Amino acid sequence: MKRSNLSLLSIALLLAAFVTASCGDKQAQQQLEQRTELVETTTLALSDISRELEFSTTLEGWQTLNVSPSITGKIEHIYTEVGTNVSAGTMLVRMDQNQYNTTKLTYANLGVDMQRMESLRESGAVSQQVYDQTKLSYDQTRESLEFLERNTFVKAPFAGVISAKNYEDGELYSGQPILVLTQLHTLKALIAIPENYYPNVKKGMQVSIQSDVYPGQVFPATIDVVYPTVDPASHTFQAKLRIPNGSLKLRPGMYVKTHMSMGMARALVVPYQSVLKLTGSNDRYVFLDEGGVAKRVFVKLGQRFDENIELISDEIHEGDRLVTVGQAKLVDGVKLNVTKEN
Repeated sequence: MKRSNLSLLSIALLLAAFVTASCGDKQAQQQLEQRTELVETTTLALSDISRELEFSTTLEGWQTLNVSPSITGKIEHIYTEVGTNVSAGTMLVRMDQNQYNTTKLTYANLGVDMQRMESLRESGAVSQQVYDQTKLSYDQTRESLEFLERNTFVKAPFAGVISAKNYEDGELYSGQPILVLTQLHTLKALIAIPENYYPNVKKGMQVSIQSDVYPGQVFPATIDVVYPTVDPASHTFQAKLRIPNGSLKLRPGMYVKTHMSMGMARALVVPYQSVLKLTGSNDRYVFLDEGGVAKRVFVKLGQRFDENIELISDEIHEGDRLVTVGQAKLVDGVKLNVTKEN
């Protein structure tokens, strides 16, 4: 009997809560219908704008080489220091020569054997199999000697500056690069460009670069590579910039801003203050006057022009009426009393 009474009481409480919620929703709807907000609006029109894209990035050497020989052992001598400019072909490091000298001696002995085999082959005093085996050993030893020579006497493959040194003479090379060689006369940088510009970005396009280190100075660059895929997470694609740096003012690691001119375009440009930000996120929205009622529309922001901003949205078109004053107190569906229209 007590359980039945408890069940009936629970049902009654649920019904009461439902009725209360329904009444509350009705009251809220009635209040919204009765509420009117004073606003100012402007009729949207397309404007001609010079499409300028700006991206931030970090400079890198056009080529960077970790001087890491493919043989282990003692470092006999390092010929350079950090900050030294070196030319292509300059000797950088000499490793322990024992293995190289042994292989060089073996190669010389095999060279004598090959000359003997050539004479015996001409006279028919040696089989083709023996000749082939000797020649194979000779060729393999030559390749080993060339490999050891490259990795015992390490030379710079391109001109650049020594940007790091991790060992001293006599230390045991253990895998970490002995030196780092960085090219300075030409630099590179990667920029991430929104996917909607992919058809317009081509190799060879001009780009300008600015650094806070040199206020007012502009450095030229060109797009060297347009990457063929788009990142599905960020909806951007990468482009690699080639940056001449004959003056050596720019340096790898510097933070710079890049500017690209994409020509003229038609866009909706509105006062920046008319755009609101959703609390707790980075989503932006505006309010339109749709038949005397506020309509919230989410937008993306484009290019900034001082106090104005480009709006990007499939739901906003030329001729729509945008709320520019009083939008902060609006909610979706509230009635509008337009006091001024531009």
